[in-house]
Amino acid sequence: MELIDNFEAMLARGQDSALLRFGLGSEYLKQGQFEPAVTHLRAALRFDERYSAAWKLLGQALTGAGRREEAVQAYRDGIGHATGKGDLQAAKEMQVFLRRLERQP
Repeated sequence: MELIDNFEAMLARGQDSALLRFGLGSEYLKQGQFEPAVTHLRAALRFDERYSAAWKLLGQALTGAGRREEAVQAYRDGIGHATGKGDLQAAKEMQVFLRRLERQP
């Protein structure tokens, strides 16, 4: 939680950025705190909608939060953005996660 506290303090000081929000989202996701992760990852994407890693983690956070349809859409959007900027590895990873979700009843 120390890293989260440090990131939150930076945010409180007005140091908002895509990277900071991604870091917060990532750390909250690691702690199993899915809703704060979703909030911060969506904020990262408002800074840069082509941030492939943020799309991937957003899909994971939404899945963890039980928001399956939103996760599917996040992966689809993320795949489109990643492919558009040539980040093919991220697109492939999100395709794997998407297929897993789509196979679930």
